[in-house]
Amino acid sequence: MRTAIRRPAVLAAAAVATLSLTLTACGGDGDGTKDKGGAASAPATQDAAHADKADAADSRTSDADSHAPAAQTEAKKSTEAGKTTGGKAPACTFEDVKITAEKQDGVPTTHLTLTATNTSGHACTLLQYPLIAFGDIHTAKDVPAVAKSKPGTPVVLNAGAPAYAAVRINNGGAHEDNRAVTSFNVNLFAPEGPAEGSKVVKAPKGGIAVDDTVAKTGYWTTELRNGADEF
Repeated sequence: MRTAIRRPAVLAAAAVATLSLTLTACGGDGDGTKDKGGAASAPATQDAAHADKADAADSRTSDADSHAPAAQTEAKKSTEAGKTTGGKAPACTFEDVKITAEKQDGVPTTHLTLTATNTSGHACTLLQYPLIAFGDIHTAKDVPAVAKSKPGTPVVLNAGAPAYAAVRINNGGAHEDNRAVTSFNVNLFAPEGPAEGSKVVKAPKGGIAVDDTVAKTGYWTTELRNGADEF
């Protein structure tokens, strides 16, 4: 009889032990709910993954930004270069060239040859013709150009290269309108018109006799041409 009475108590204790093991295996915390620590671990892992992706994106953005200024600078340089040269050498200024004058052969002297030598160290384009003033630079009229002497292509001078222009100064012989000139002013053209500034050019030895009413100039050319430069 004692054995029959005690057996249910043993079974009850065994049942409690089995229930406890079952709850532990299922992740319970003793109050019939699931383990809270395990549930929180998944969101934490996802947050870490999102953070890694954000860091990688920030790194790529930072790298792109670090290269952007250099690319923008190069693009700006290219644009500025295009505006400056237009695909050709920039116009020669009076500071880029040295201009000298020589008498052409023949007696009496009726023509000069002007030589413009590029001393700038870089290529430049010599535009149109020399703007010559045989008198006071502020009052003298520029010597007109002869249209037939205009070359077919722009005159681009490499560093050290010369260009020439023929200039008529009188019709020959003694004339009451001739006047002695020992120096004169020469200016150049810019793309938009006459350039600022000018050069004082010394006349050939002995000076020259100038008749302003017949004086004419040819266009700048890389070499003087018979016919086109005879006027």
